[in-house]
Amino acid sequence: MEDVSGIMALPGASKRLKIFEADLSKPETFEAPIKGCIGVFHVAHPIDVQGKESEHVLTERAMKGSLGILQACIDSRTVKKLIYTSSASTVVFNEKRLINEILDEESWSDVDLIRSNDKQQHGSSYFISKILTEKGILEFAEKKGFDVVTVLPTSLHGPFVGPDCPRSVRGSMALIFGDIDKGRMFVKTPFVHVDDVARAHIHLFEHPNAKGSFLKAAEKVNMPEVSSRKLLGTGFEFKYGIEEMFDDAIDSCRRHNIL
Repeated sequence: MEDVSGIMALPGASKRLKIFEADLSKPETFEAPIKGCIGVFHVAHPIDVQGKESEHVLTERAMKGSLGILQACIDSRTVKKLIYTSSASTVVFNEKRLINEILDEESWSDVDLIRSNDKQQHGSSYFISKILTEKGILEFAEKKGFDVVTVLPTSLHGPFVGPDCPRSVRGSMALIFGDIDKGRMFVKTPFVHVDDVARAHIHLFEHPNAKGSFLKAAEKVNMPEVSSRKLLGTGFEFKYGIEEMFDDAIDSCRRHNIL
């Protein structure tokens, strides 16, 4: 098991948090932690940082694990709703973006467009696996009559718990780290504070009428409009802006001696 000391050091964790060891490639390992729960937040997704896994292998692993978790929720007979963390990447790579139309939950990224765009090849397998897995989860849930809500955050920013700076945070602060080339990639990136993402998950679990997918971006930086209207329509309010995101991320970097 990975080092979880940072998580267990959080206020109240020693009494309120229990850590289980599980593996997405072995969905049955999630049965024990799911047993007796009324809600499940499925935030994990495999990612091949080295780029060695094929699109097919990565997608199959993600799909098998996610559908296994969903089936465990159904079998538990206690879980009322599953909140699945997807990604804005499942909606932004399509013709709408190219012609500056509004992107919302009704949009789906074009898998063929992602494959053909050389600029996206560094993450194409991950993007495609997210798209196909989300579609698979929604179709499976509809077939089984089970309540699933998917959350589509844009690039996460803000504080972090572990000793390593998350890739999305390091990327958003590339200019601060002196990486000019990577910094150019994030000039038009919409950001959302990680705490707002967590709050949105809880809000959508507790909201009785929350259905389907919810896209969220608190700050858009020179990008075609990414609409969070559906989420805001449920009564959710973003708490943090771009300044708080950078301030909190920098504080975490300093605390872990990264800056």
